[in-house]
Amino acid sequence: MKCEVDLHCHTIASGHAYSTIKENAEVASKKDLKMIAITDHGPALGEPITHFYFANMHVIPRQIEGVYILRGIEANILDVEGTLDLPERYLKKLDIVLAGLHKECFVGKTVEDNTKAVIAAMKNPYVDVIVHPGNPAFPLDIDRFVEASKEYNVHIEINNSSFTVSRMGSEENCIRIAKKAAAIGAKVCLGSDAHFCYDVGNFEKAHEVIEKAGISEENVLNTSMDKVVNFLISKGRDVVPGNKAFAKI
Repeated sequence: MKCEVDLHCHTIASGHAYSTIKENAEVASKKDLKMIAITDHGPALGEPITHFYFANMHVIPRQIEGVYILRGIEANILDVEGTLDLPERYLKKLDIVLAGLHKECFVGKTVEDNTKAVIAAMKNPYVDVIVHPGNPAFPLDIDRFVEASKEYNVHIEINNSSFTVSRMGSEENCIRIAKKAAAIGAKVCLGSDAHFCYDVGNFEKAHEVIEKAGISEENVLNTSMDKVVNFLISKGRDVVPGNKAFAKI
């Protein structure tokens, strides 16, 4: 199974990542990716990034080194009501919104708290992907979470970084999540969560997880740029209006 798109890439704007948008695109081009999403962390993480960073993403070229660029965010879920750290007026201008739990922004005391928070976030019409849900720091009711992802048409990320450099201990939860997704036909995507350009497009461990779970290629979003674009259009995004290089726009 080959992925044409990496939907989770960070830049120096995140404050704890080390490459630029251009460097990420250059590596993506060398790896024959067709598209990447720039998804720096939302402002609640306490790093230099501001609301204006996301408001001004329209200045980023749509294509760099032959790779198409989605303008996005990895938003922080702040509470059990699923509040995100970027107001709607900014979210609706982005191409893609990832959302997740981070210890700097959310203190989940119970599995119920964590699960409520994530499901509430999925009800937000601008949320497209829930990132690294296997994080052992925020255990979820896996059945309810995966069932809700299917109900609200939100993809579950299998996060490669969770098996290599961060959130150690995630693999068992991720396999359980992936198996549940396979059982009910919930949709997933693979994310590198690259914080350095050489990791863009690195899905090796994530591939192993979905293979163990028996998830079909049909249910993996980023195996095709066309699938990504059509999904975003189905969510009401006006992705690159008039640009014929994107399918079915």
